[in-house]
Amino acid sequence: MLQSHNMASAVILGLILLIPIILILRFTGWPKSVQSPTKLRLWRQRPKQSSEIVSLRMYPIKSCRGLEVQSTVLKQHGLDLDRRWMLIDASSNTFLTIRQIPDMTCIRTALSADGDELVVSIPKPGPNEPTQDQDQAHQFHTIRIPSHPSPQWLAKNTNMGPVHIWGTETDGYRYSDEINAPFSAFLRCDVALVYKGPTPRVLKGNGAPRRLGRVQTTGFPDVHPVLIASESSLAELNVRLGRVGMDPITVERFRPNIVVRGGAPWSEDTWKLVRITGRKAGGVLGDSAGDGKAVIQSPLDLDIVARCARCQVPNVDPDTALKHKKQPWDTLVSYRRVDEGMKYKPCFGMLSAPRNEGAIEVGMKLEVLEETTEHRYITGS
Repeated sequence: MLQSHNMASAVILGLILLIPIILILRFTGWPKSVQSPTKLRLWRQRPKQSSEIVSLRMYPIKSCRGLEVQSTVLKQHGLDLDRRWMLIDASSNTFLTIRQIPDMTCIRTALSADGDELVVSIPKPGPNEPTQDQDQAHQFHTIRIPSHPSPQWLAKNTNMGPVHIWGTETDGYRYSDEINAPFSAFLRCDVALVYKGPTPRVLKGNGAPRRLGRVQTTGFPDVHPVLIASESSLAELNVRLGRVGMDPITVERFRPNIVVRGGAPWSEDTWKLVRITGRKAGGVLGDSAGDGKAVIQSPLDLDIVARCARCQVPNVDPDTALKHKKQPWDTLVSYRRVDEGMKYKPCFGMLSAPRNEGAIEVGMKLEVLEETTEHRYITGS
């Protein structure tokens, strides 16, 4: 009799202990199957920081003026259309940037209303600066090319050739002399426009396969696919610039792809893994059925691979192409040499490599899932 009583008590005690566990699993949405420890770990993580995307920017032609959009597609090689084109020296096939030719920032890019064409406005060379009352149409030479050229169009209108960027040889579809002529006339040197060819440009340095854990490629960014910047960090920099008599500068000086509102200035220095989520994407971007209904997509995860070590490109005013002799470089150097891997350059913004692809919009949340104090810039392979 006593033994039966003890067994009954044990069963009741077991049920009492088991019920809370069942309830926890039921209401926390524990997945029915977990395919990898990494997925389980990310699923259970809580954000360490959270911010809002306030701007999305792409620069279709490397070092030329970019455009701001409300929504686009994040691909593993970067934002759709970002740095898919580049200007090269027509003789050496070597890439050109604002570093050598600040006037490149005066070349404007835009998308047609339907998004099918890249519209490039190239200033017409002339002895005098245009006045405000002159007709804008007479100040620029405009060319239109497909924003997503098909293999058939490229075969008919371009020629494949080698291009050199940061010590690496890849390939590009070289446009016709007719399209290249206005670029060469404005820049006063013989240049050619190229579209990224099929040869993969594998990430190096911090993004090399042995460090990133996967083989990832990009188009014509300097090093990594996506640059993220913080408004709060820019605001802090502008306070310091004001102390030395400088007017505030805009984030365009740093040519980021994703701008977040930010928390404490420079808190992005410790980001390691971020996730973009929190909004519905409808229509073309998020609705594969085309019925206009909003579809919730999977979160977008990006590995933060390095801080962005800066050259003096931010000294170039994007509106005028005039390069300031000192600022903001001098101010940044005074307190933003924070990376042991690049001791003599200041840092602004974080370089990242997307793990997956999907729609991205202004207003989405950026959550920091992992942080690190061990970022160290690595050059080369």
